[in-house]
Amino acid sequence: MERTTCCVVGGGPAGMVLALLLARSGIEVTVLEKHADFLRDFRGDTVHPSTLALLDELGLAERFARLPQRRVRTVQLPVAAGRPQVTVADLSVLRGPYDYVAMVPQWDLLDLLADEARREPSFHLRMNTEATGFLTEAGRVAGVRYRTADGRTGELRAPLTVACDGRGSLARTRPELGLRGFDCPMDAWWFRLPRREGDPRGLVGGAGDRFLTAMIDRGDYWQCAALIPKGTDGSRRAAGLDRFRAEFTAAVPWLADRADALRSWDEVKLLDVRLDRLRRWHRPGLLCIGDAAHAMSPVFGIGINLAVQDAVATARHLAGPLRRGAVGERDLRGVQRRRRPTTVATQALQRLAHARVIRPVLQGRPPLGDADRARRVARLLAGSRRLRRLPAYFIAYGALRERPPAAAVRKAARAGGGRPDDVPYRRTPPGEGKGNPG
Repeated sequence: MERTTCCVVGGGPAGMVLALLLARSGIEVTVLEKHADFLRDFRGDTVHPSTLALLDELGLAERFARLPQRRVRTVQLPVAAGRPQVTVADLSVLRGPYDYVAMVPQWDLLDLLADEARREPSFHLRMNTEATGFLTEAGRVAGVRYRTADGRTGELRAPLTVACDGRGSLARTRPELGLRGFDCPMDAWWFRLPRREGDPRGLVGGAGDRFLTAMIDRGDYWQCAALIPKGTDGSRRAAGLDRFRAEFTAAVPWLADRADALRSWDEVKLLDVRLDRLRRWHRPGLLCIGDAAHAMSPVFGIGINLAVQDAVATARHLAGPLRRGAVGERDLRGVQRRRRPTTVATQALQRLAHARVIRPVLQGRPPLGDADRARRVARLLAGSRRLRRLPAYFIAYGALRERPPAAAVRKAARAGGGRPDDVPYRRTPPGEGKGNPG
């Protein structure tokens, strides 16, 4: 019978950070990841200062700085076609060294975390292994059933199972956890366009006719997102690809010379955007964190960092009980009590952005009720360093900054001054487009 101390379901940022911290704390941990590798598109690439500071504390800052990346210091929202973008946060007002958001391919970050975790004898990573159900004994989750890519099945027992498998988590089907959803005005189309020398760098946005765009700079191509009104995927596709290319290039004119690189709707993937959270993140033997506990909107790009902070808090709260072999309901409840306020506050801000900015633009109306009001808000933020610090700090660190367990900390190795802001991205990875969007 297979056993481990902590079974982590899902090898995303939350799962890999949690596994690394627990393994460094001397706890046996096994990660089940259903894919063969981490090379999947349409994932969050924004690594915020909270995560950069964590990597510093773990002694991984220097290795992280060598990863291909772009550094972004302002967060902007496009508000209408032909209008300048509104700067909602300027991270340059924060104290260094991490006064920026690093745009890093998520597969590179996950590879770094996995490579570091493999140094610990108590860490085990099983790729091509999908959790298919929970084992339950006397009303307590006692592990998972799994299936490998070659069809082999088995059971892995553990005193604690942590669901880090995203908004499609197996745990979310449990009615006792109480999923609560919020109205979301948009879906997203994901696709790629070539990038050329002389293009803007980092994260770039634009506004078109009833849609918003965001482009992630990945070196030799743009990972593009178009936010469209919720439920309009079918009707917009029926209108034809030529019409969409024309609308897109009207919003982002400097990409007009390569819009024809998008040749088929098959290259445009739909992401069903959701905003929700579980009322209860746990039951005996089971804890949900990251998107498994709270699916975030792509607004501000903070979902990955919220998930990582969940993992840090989980490791700090549960490392001791796991070592003692006694993780109780009170311990699990403590994690939710610690992380829920930040989740609620973050989702409240996203819902406000949905209601006052995104929904009006997608409906063809000015944001904040009036375009002039939006410009006044932008000027107010730009004119006050103190006001700029509030949204900048929230986006950088969230409402509550978490610290890793002392046993997991290593001597920090920062990438000091003098390094360039940009490290070239690797070329498009093999097996492009693997996995599902989201």
